[in-house]
Amino acid sequence: MREIRVIGDPVLRTPTEPISEFDRDLRRLIDEMMESMYAADGVGLAAPQIGVSKKLFVYDVNGRKGHVVNPELTIDDPEEVLDEEGCLSVPGRDTGKPLYAPTPRAAGVSVRGFDRLGRPVRLKARGLLARCFQHEYDHLEGTLYIDRLSKEAARKILLQAP
Repeated sequence: MREIRVIGDPVLRTPTEPISEFDRDLRRLIDEMMESMYAADGVGLAAPQIGVSKKLFVYDVNGRKGHVVNPELTIDDPEEVLDEEGCLSVPGRDTGKPLYAPTPRAAGVSVRGFDRLGRPVRLKARGLLARCFQHEYDHLEGTLYIDRLSKEAARKILLQAP
C-alpha cells in the first residue's frame, strides 16, 4: 500500500509520462494502487496520487473495476452534468476525508489504452464511471477537480484543505 499524496505536492501538478514497459513492476504498481484505493475508500486512483508520474489509473465503480495504462479520453456526450465530486488528494484538514463540491463533467466518455499486459482496452462510460474516468485522467494531466470549479467554490475547498 502506498501513501496518498495531497494537494501541495508538486507531483499532483506535473503532467505524467507514458508507460513503455509492461512488466512485473507495472503489475505490482497496479496491485499496490488498487490496494491503496480500497484502503482509502476511493473509487479511482491515478499514479501521481501515490507519487508516480506515469500515465496509469485504476478504478472500481459500481462493480466495474480495472485499470488503464496510457489512457486517451474522448468526450462522447458533452452535455454538462453537475454532481458532487471529491478527491483523496484534497482532504479536509480536520477530517482527512475528501472535500466535495458540485463539479461539472461531460455526461459520456470513452477511454482507450492498454491493460497490464499491453493488450488494447476500450471502455465507454456514463454516470459515475464517466465522472471517475474524467477525474483520474485529469490527474494524469496535472489537473485537480478544484480547477474545474468557480474561483469562489475552489477557494472554499482550499480553505479547508491542509
